[in-house]
Amino acid sequence: MPRITRAALVQAAFPGRTDAPLEAIKKAAIDRHLELIGEAARRGAQVCCLQEVFNGPYFCAEQEERWYGLTEPIPDGPTIALMQKVAKEHRMILVVPIYEVDLPGVYFNTAAVIDEHGRYLGKYRKHHIPHCKPGFWEKFYFTPGNLGYPVFDTSAGRIGVMICYDRHFPEAARELGLAGAEIVFNPSATVAGLSEYLWKLEQPAHAVANQFFVGAINRVGTEAPWNIGEFYGQSYFCDPRGKIIAEASRTKDEVVVADLDLDQIRQVRDTWQFFRDRRPESYTRTPALKA
Repeated sequence: MPRITRAALVQAAFPGRTDAPLEAIKKAAIDRHLELIGEAARRGAQVCCLQEVFNGPYFCAEQEERWYGLTEPIPDGPTIALMQKVAKEHRMILVVPIYEVDLPGVYFNTAAVIDEHGRYLGKYRKHHIPHCKPGFWEKFYFTPGNLGYPVFDTSAGRIGVMICYDRHFPEAARELGLAGAEIVFNPSATVAGLSEYLWKLEQPAHAVANQFFVGAINRVGTEAPWNIGEFYGQSYFCDPRGKIIAEASRTKDEVVVADLDLDQIRQVRDTWQFFRDRRPESYTRTPALKA
């Protein structure tokens, strides 16, 4: 019997005011995402991934200690507890990216994975932390991830996660491929004029090189008062051959749903034997020649 997973991605604009109290900011974002998660469930999704730090704006456009107040422990914070109930209610696996506190002053950009019974399976912490113009000051907020590149066994397949800037590093995708990931989600927040030309280049290339499905998510709209650029949406799924099989618009809140034939992974790997033909013992850095 074919192994078909119906998967969903949620892209959305931040619906509230960034100068509101932090709890009001969280509530506005969560309420909107609950509507979109419900749509994914009605469309039959077995697994649904939300966007990077889904329960707030992309606050890394400035460097302000105020935003440390958005952090929550994982899995013992209120947002993950709520999402566990939501996952159980909809019988749907959820990938939930939020701002995590581990110890006082030690914060991570993290995605929790929750199964369709509401059970917390584990988390991925973003490894690669940018700090660059025009407003991606993430080293002010996030400690580099320290939990490796876990792959989660679920009823919808073996799921891996990268977060936003991780997608620029082929080593991260390779780690997930070697660990047996079948679907890799990449929740992101990125704006036009910086990385848009890479958006449909890098991740299909990861899918081809590692022969897995990729679900890439980007938020939409602009966020005042920073206005660092337009979050350009275009969330999509691509298959192990790098073909985009479902894609969202550039400007709208949207749920992208696609049926992923996980048997295709075996078919592609039997054709392109990339894992067989790797030569890791030869991948050593050549010392620079002396003048």
